[in-house]
Amino acid sequence: MAEKKPNALVRFAKKMTKFFRDCKGEVKKIVWPAPKSVFKNMGVVLVTMLIVGLFVFGLDTLFMKLLSLVMAVAG
Repeated sequence: MAEKKPNALVRFAKKMTKFFRDCKGEVKKIVWPAPKSVFKNMGVVLVTMLIVGLFVFGLDTLFMKLLSLVMAVAG
C-alpha cells in the first residue's frame, strides 16, 4: 500500500523551518566591513554625489540660458 503524505500544513511547516534554517546559515556567512572602510567609502560617495550634482546644475543652467535665448529670438 502507498505511503500516506503528510497534510499541507505539516509540509508547509517543514518547508518554513528549512527556509529559516537556511537563512540563518546564510546570515552567518556575511562578512561585515570595518567601520574605517565604511566611513572611507561614504566619503567617496558623498564627493561623487557633489561632483555629479554640480555637473547637472551646470547643464541645467546652460540649457536654461539657451532656452531663454531661443525664446527671445522667437518672441
